[in-house]
Amino acid sequence: MPEEKHLQHGPLGENCAHLCIDMQNIFAGDTEWHTPWMERVLPFVERLAEARPERTIFTRFIPAQHPGEGEGTWGRYYERWRTMTLDALPPGSIDLVPSLARLVPPAEVVDKHVYSPWTEPGLHERLQARRIDTLVISGTETDVCVLAAVLGAVDLGYRIVLPTDALCSSSDEAHDALLTVYRGRFGQQIETVSTEEILRAWR
Repeated sequence: MPEEKHLQHGPLGENCAHLCIDMQNIFAGDTEWHTPWMERVLPFVERLAEARPERTIFTRFIPAQHPGEGEGTWGRYYERWRTMTLDALPPGSIDLVPSLARLVPPAEVVDKHVYSPWTEPGLHERLQARRIDTLVISGTETDVCVLAAVLGAVDLGYRIVLPTDALCSSSDEAHDALLTVYRGRFGQQIETVSTEEILRAWR
């Protein structure tokens, strides 16, 4: 299913914000969670964030402090990924990549300890207080944390716009499959277009 050429539900305005998922050193650097083509999409994420820094919220995924920590299956998860716990990672690993970190403030940061940012208190309320009803969602990974952010936002009633050139994954197959799902199964709530089209439509 091809990328849409234009936004199906019209232009974007003051009720729109940019939610950028987990563009952090932990995924950009030489770690077990390295996302190889984050570097390729970073310029598109930068364009979105630089265009509306005061309307950008960055999320950061915060791993467990040590192996085995976490509720339920998260404990097993961090036994498997023991090199990715805070005790094992070098300083600065959970920071945003430098080109995005420099935009804070006015951009904001929300830390989360699971895939979805909606489980952390305050994000939805913060957006509602600003009368945000539309989210441009960029970042990593298309099939994990971006997926959790998108589905949570759909459940909360947000209009979702995905910049297909500003999303990345460590799995090409899963990335492509999720874009097909987003377009084919959630077409009333999710629009998929290029960064260029979003910037042209965001007035």
